[in-house]
Amino acid sequence: MKRIAFVFTSAPHGSSSGREGLDALLATSAFSDDIGVFFVGDGVFQVLANQQPGAVLARDYIATFKVLPLYDIEQCWLCAASLRERGLGEETAFVLPVQRLEPEALREKLSHYHVVMTF
Repeated sequence: MKRIAFVFTSAPHGSSSGREGLDALLATSAFSDDIGVFFVGDGVFQVLANQQPGAVLARDYIATFKVLPLYDIEQCWLCAASLRERGLGEETAFVLPVQRLEPEALREKLSHYHVVMTF
């Protein structure tokens, strides 16, 4: 079976890219057991806890990311450099368990996937 990676690179508000990626991720989980989820660049904001999307008149789908373990999606990584660039430290809370990796290690993990979908 093919290994499928989902890479989130855009902020959660201002476009539908994150919601579309989440929908595709959940749908794919019905067909594949080998899924990895990567949050890079502004994509790290997709799983940032305690957001208030109503303040910018946006829909709240971010909390939906916390159901990924229920779908047996447990391989989730964040780019540590992206976090630092955005002023997010070790104490930052996320809506699901994610492992922080430096860019080189993140690229290494990503290289093991057959299909890469970017949102």
